[in-house]
Amino acid sequence: MKGDITTEQVDVVVNAANTSLLGGGGVDGAIHRAAGPGLLEACRLLGGCATGQAKTTAGFDLPARWIVHTVGPVWSGGDRGEAELLASCYRESLARADEVGAATVAFPAISTGVYGYPVEAAARVAVTTVRAAVTTVEVVRFVCFDGSTRIAYERVLDEPLP
Repeated sequence: MKGDITTEQVDVVVNAANTSLLGGGGVDGAIHRAAGPGLLEACRLLGGCATGQAKTTAGFDLPARWIVHTVGPVWSGGDRGEAELLASCYRESLARADEVGAATVAFPAISTGVYGYPVEAAARVAVTTVRAAVTTVEVVRFVCFDGSTRIAYERVLDEPLP
């Protein structure tokens, strides 16, 4: 769906964060602004996060109860493990959602902004990984910031299952 991830009424919103977890641009900045100053304080206590990993905080002023922060890979042409690192973001985020008992999760298009991951390739990794995940999460939403990203996700979601 096209929308604003900060307004999603879900148990977990996934944040496409940087390794410091202290806020940035794009989705990360929007989530930090909408969640309020408590989020920055909570993130300071987490000690950062490695690419492909995920950490959890409360949702603070968001409608979501929890925020799972994950760090996607910077696109470097596709031959430096970017796809596996991106897939790990989705698997680790779902694992953190399972840990807090989440039934609903909203994901942004991780790494497709300033990190430069090609949108259709990122959508394919996201959809394939989430479909294959073993999780107790019942509903996953891919929340796209713009129409062209939504179209890319729809195209991948319409492909037959392998």
